Amino acid sequence: MKSALSPPNTLAKIVASSMMFAICGLAQAADRVTFQLDWLPGGDKAPIYVGLEQGFFAEQDLEVRISQGRGSTDAMTKLATGQADIGLSDITALMVARAEDQIPVKGVYSVFSQAPHAFYVREDSGITSVSDVEGKRIATSPFTSSNLFLPLLLELNGVDAESIELIQSDPGTLSPMLLNGRTDVVISWITDHQRYADNAQQAGVSLNVIPWHEAGLEAYATTLVASERFLEERPDVAERFIQAYEKSIAYTWENPTQAAEAVNAVVPEVEVDMAARTIEAIRSLVYNDASDTHGLGAFDPERLASTWQWTAEAQEMDPASLDPESVIDRNFVPEGS
Repeated sequence: MKSALSPPNTLAKIVASSMMFAICGLAQAADRVTFQLDWLPGGDKAPIYVGLEQGFFAEQDLEVRISQGRGSTDAMTKLATGQADIGLSDITALMVARAEDQIPVKGVYSVFSQAPHAFYVREDSGITSVSDVEGKRIATSPFTSSNLFLPLLLELNGVDAESIELIQSDPGTLSPMLLNGRTDVVISWITDHQRYADNAQQAGVSLNVIPWHEAGLEAYATTLVASERFLEERPDVAERFIQAYEKSIAYTWENPTQAAEAVNAVVPEVEVDMAARTIEAIRSLVYNDASDTHGLGAFDPERLASTWQWTAEAQEMDPASLDPESVIDRNFVPEGS
């Protein structure tokens, strides 16, 4: 009578095969990466969601988790303390943090090679340039970094800062103030364009947007930043992540609606139409003369130096307190970008 049990040598082969399968499975497990947002999800944050939805990160054997953020300082703190690996921050905030505290975070890829600061005005205001805001009422949020650069912008365009009536108000009240005529100008970012446009349309008002970079304030802005520990201990993971992220950027601006749907699939409160129009409105922050000349994601030394010069002046810091080159690591920008 034959035994129902497997012969010893057969059983050993089964166990050995199972162990090899488990080992191979471990070897092929995706590398985990925690991505830190610098603010709430929206069209301007679409690439990270596109990378997940389109499988660009999976193609690089990466498992990416998104962590919510509350500003550039919060994002960099989480990176510096090991709560996240790579994420988004305004490079000016990174420069200040490096100058003051030598925070162990570096910029690795330029996302917005133009700064998003802007004036919003009613079309019937007669204000068509920065020089036209002299003697006007300007409303702003007390929390925006744009306030730091406003005096420099006014000086650059020959506007007497003393002639300005600066009104600080809650961000949610700025659009109604402009539409109701309680202010002549509002300071906001180009990323907010569609929200302002929708509010204006409902009120039967037309708006104009005056980007500050068109008035001479050209600088790098939103940047992929990573902890130095992540870059030193897992450089191959960082390189694969950035390759996938760059692919996600290209897809986002080639397919705004699909990119917006990718955000909405993860964050339902982000409306597809609003996100898609935001993506289209901010294209010039990503694709512009700087990215055409130096390459997408790249940091031009001269432009980087001028970005720090603007920042140092705005913060009343000694420009010699920081070498702007120490803020970035160019080793991870994909070749041919």
